[in-house]
Formats: sequence, C-alpha cells, structure tokens
Amino acid sequence: MSAAAPILWSLPWVLGPAIGLARSVRSRLLENEPADPPVPAPLVSIVIPARNELRNIERCVRSVLTTTYPAVEVIVVDDHSADGTGDVARAIAREDPRLRVIDAPPLPPDWFGKQWACATGAAEARGELLLFIDADTRHTPTLVSRSVNALRRRDADLFSIAGHQEMHSFWERIVQPQVFGILALRYGGTEDVSTTTNPKNAIANGQFLLVRRAAYDAIGGHALVRGRAAEDLAFAQEFVRAGRRIALMMGTSLLSTHMYASLRELVDGWRKNIFAGGRESVLGGRLGRSLFPALLVATPLVGLAPVVALVLGALGVASTAWLIWGAIGVSAAVLFYGAVYAFMRAPIGYAVLYPLGLLVVLYIASSAVRRGSRVGWKGREYTAQ
Repeated sequence: MSAAAPILWSLPWVLGPAIGLARSVRSRLLENEPADPPVPAPLVSIVIPARNELRNIERCVRSVLTTTYPAVEVIVVDDHSADGTGDVARAIAREDPRLRVIDAPPLPPDWFGKQWACATGAAEARGELLLFIDADTRHTPTLVSRSVNALRRRDADLFSIAGHQEMHSFWERIVQPQVFGILALRYGGTEDVSTTTNPKNAIANGQFLLVRRAAYDAIGGHALVRGRAAEDLAFAQEFVRAGRRIALMMGTSLLSTHMYASLRELVDGWRKNIFAGGRESVLGGRLGRSLFPALLVATPLVGLAPVVALVLGALGVASTAWLIWGAIGVSAAVLFYGAVYAFMRAPIGYAVLYPLGLLVVLYIASSAVRRGSRVGWKGREYTAQ
C-alpha cells in the first residue's frame, strides 16, 4: 500500500473542518453597529414566552429592562407555569410600568406551546417592531438599539443574533460545542445566511428574533409555524420563501444564553430539535428527506471514525496506514474543536474530549430518529409537522 494512501483517506476529515472555519469568517459583528437609538425610535414590543422558567426569568427580565432604547414595552407571557414564574415577573412589573405579564390561554391542539405564547404576546403588542426572546437570555443595555439600527441598515424584515452560549457544567462544555460546531459546518458564517435566497440555507436564533410587525402579520405570524419543532429555523425559511430579507449577525458580547444546565436537559433539549427541526433544512429534496435519518446518525459516526482507526492502529489490530489516517483525522478534529472552544470562550483543553461529545450527540440523534415527529418538552408532548 502506498505511503500516501492514509493521507488521501484523511483529506475529508481535514478539508471539512478547514472549509467550515474559512466559511465562518464571513460573519459581521453587531458590536460594530451604533449604540445610539434612531431618532425617532420606533416602539419595540419585547415578548418573552415563559413556561416554568423560575431559574431564569428574573435575570432575563431585569437585564431587558436595563436597555438604553427609549421606546420599549415588555410582555411576559406566563405559559401555565407551575413554579412561580409568573409571580416573579409580576413582582418586577410592579416596579417598572414598561413590563406587563399576561397569561397564555389554553393551548390549542395543533400548536406548540412556545409559538402559542409568542402569538399571544404579539396580539397584545403595540410596537412597530416585535422582538421575541427566550427567558434564558441576558441582554446588555445597548443590545436593542444596535439591533434596530442593524435591521434598518440592512433593510431586513427579520433580524437575529448569534450570541454567547453560557456553559457552566462539564456536560455543557462537552456537548454544546459539538452541536454548534456542526451548525457552523452546515450554515457557515452569518453572511452566508444573510445573503441566501435558498430557504433551506436560512436559519435564525429563536433566542433573539426581531421582526417588522407588518412583515410578521403579512406572512401569518406564529400561526404559520405553529406546529414546527424549530420555529426559529422555520421562520427564517418562511421569510426567505416569501421573498423577504433576513439578516443574522454575531453579538457574543451583547447577548448571552444559558440554554441547558444538566445532561438530561441537553439530551431533551436538542432531541426535540435535531430531527423534527433538522429535516426542514436538509438538501436534496424528497431524496434528501428520506435519507435524513441515516445522515443524522452518520454525522457523529463519521467524526468518530478516525478515533476508532487510531485506537485500532495503536493496538496493532489494524495496519500502520490506519494509525496514520486516524492520527491525522484526530489531530484535525482537535484543532477544529479547539477553535470552536476558543470562540465560545470555554477552556480549549476540552477539545481533546471531543469523542465523548460525539458519543452523546450520537445518542441524541439516534433517540431523536426513533421518536420521529414526536417531540416532548416541559411536560408536553407534540407531533411536529
């Protein structure tokens, strides 16, 4: 066997991450937008759907209320919480007249809870601009001003931000960079998303969705995506499909999110989106959708292949060629994940543990495929469209 053979074998595992990192450079920073609000400042209605968010709601709401933007109303929609979320929000509302707390009506059978809560808040909102945010986010004072300026400058109907993902536990640091690394490989930088005309290549971050009210109403609001597991991705796709402009920017020093706090939450959270939502963006038409379950499971397996080759080669079970191929593939992966960890402001030493993260992603993907369109989240069971 030629000595060059293992180098040729390893090319996909080297070029893939290299191309992904190169594409991610095509990103724009929200920090470069002016911090002063436009004059006159259009009213921004900030809608926060909240179901059993006692751990997060106070931090989120108080950070939102620090905004320097002069024209905001904040609407917390208590989605039948059983942990006192609404009580905490109402206590803050007594301190600040910009905040209102409303209760979500009973959930209709064909709606996801988040979409129903967002639609409920939108119906009460008076703003020319609607900002939908998650209750586990934290905002800096200039975030809204910069975002409104960016939406206007880019003439966008939908504007979204990729913020900083907080990771406080071991498993968060193991799993989150894996998932976001895969997303980066799929979608590229923010400018790849912002300039796409193919709905399949559109994505948004539901943690921060700023939309023009007129555009939101014109496409049908949250009713249009009421049964979609990943409503943010679906919204971005529907806006592009309707010929409306979207824009995505990086804002990691302006917005942060603590999505999940335990391994159980990580599994449950990503499992609800990774299949039912991921199939929305698979390329290849009907054939791609039919192959998607296999592709979803194959993704972490492909990442683990060099690890297996390296171990077998080191043990003498496989040839030296396998050892060399595995070593090159693993080295490329460690460098790629080292860059991901550095970007996510996490210890880059975790990059050497990427195989463990891929094993967890493999479990999440496999269990998501088994569940198919059945999605469970926060005590509710749904069937995704």
